[in-house]
Amino acid sequence: MTERFETMKLSPLPEGNNTASDILAHVYLALQSKGYDPITQLVGFVLTGDPTYITSYMGARSLICRLERDEILEELVRFYVENRLDK
Repeated sequence: MTERFETMKLSPLPEGNNTASDILAHVYLALQSKGYDPITQLVGFVLTGDPTYITSYMGARSLICRLERDEILEELVRFYVENRLDK
């Protein structure tokens, strides 16, 4: 039996790009990469504050924990309103 161990290249968020928008995008991609439904997982996190809704893959859990839940909601509402008013 042959086992293959491949080095995975992670793309962590560089220091200085810690805006709520950048963190949410990074966490979304990490969740999607692991096969989760990112929307469902992020909603679960925002509603409960339980970080286990977020994968630790690509450092996503530690990044999302840097934000307060109200910061996440503020970013989501801002993005929604700005994109709805542009139409």
